[in-house]
Amino acid sequence: MATLKDVAAESGLAVSTVSRILNNRGYISEQARQSVNDAIKKLNYQPNEVARSMHRKNTNMIGLIVPHIQHPYFAEVIDYIEHYAHERGYRVLLYNSMGMLEKEREYIEMCARYRVAGIIICTGGISLEGFQELGIPIVGFERYVDKGTATIACDNILGGQLAANCLIDKGCRHLMHIGDIIGDRDMPADDRRVGFQQICEERGIEYKNIWLERSCYNQIYYQDVILEAIKKYPETDGIFTNSDAIAAQVLQVCRGLEIDVPGRLKVVGFDDVLLASLTTPSITTIHQPIEEMAECAVRILDEAVSEKVVPIQTVLPVELVEREST
Repeated sequence: MATLKDVAAESGLAVSTVSRILNNRGYISEQARQSVNDAIKKLNYQPNEVARSMHRKNTNMIGLIVPHIQHPYFAEVIDYIEHYAHERGYRVLLYNSMGMLEKEREYIEMCARYRVAGIIICTGGISLEGFQELGIPIVGFERYVDKGTATIACDNILGGQLAANCLIDKGCRHLMHIGDIIGDRDMPADDRRVGFQQICEERGIEYKNIWLERSCYNQIYYQDVILEAIKKYPETDGIFTNSDAIAAQVLQVCRGLEIDVPGRLKVVGFDDVLLASLTTPSITTIHQPIEEMAECAVRILDEAVSEKVVPIQTVLPVELVEREST
């Protein structure tokens, strides 16, 4: 395998000059840069990232920890974060925790060993107690991260308010919210229920909150809970869910019970992932600006890596996207 010295010998330049070119430091003539590029191609030289990280104290990698890779929301988050990280010269190490606290802690330790430049966390359970000495920025994505650098979230309260107003304006008078997880730590998504309740109480509308077991969330399977809730509260004529994945399963349960959507019951989801436009009927939902949030998370992490002052919390706006389910 070719070494840095081999590249220097092939290009006719000093090792220190080749190193500066590879790390883009200082003035480099185009002729010298081209000589090094030609030598790299000829020798098929691959930089030793471990050695480079020892010199720079960290690599150009970002650790990304998510609770699921199958969930349509996190699939889009991963896609956009990778895109914007690549634009800024970072590579992404993806970790799928499956909602398991011990795996999340293990992955943070792995990120430290790999000398990542920073970490973006999309999981809700982890505490950074004991990890402060890492000395790298840690950004929470729709998650509160104890002792983290920053949090990126959407306006979840407004989202809940928009959903409630939509259902009420469409004539619904017995509403239901499905989505919060029993016993979970506080999450930005909890504010969706808060906003929903605010509007129901302001407008004098009856509502029920249906909570989920952590196992439902981990398995992305909600149909049993939805079926039980609809049978227990048959008067329900409007349902707001914390995700489009839950809303899609509400539609499946309603189809099995021969409940007409939107005639007998109306449904509003949250996120506006691709799934929302593919169901029959398509799902009215709260558009979460996932791409903008991903760009913001990567940008803030990059600025923190450069030791710039960054906002502790950034909240992006949401909007209602009306489709066939209402």
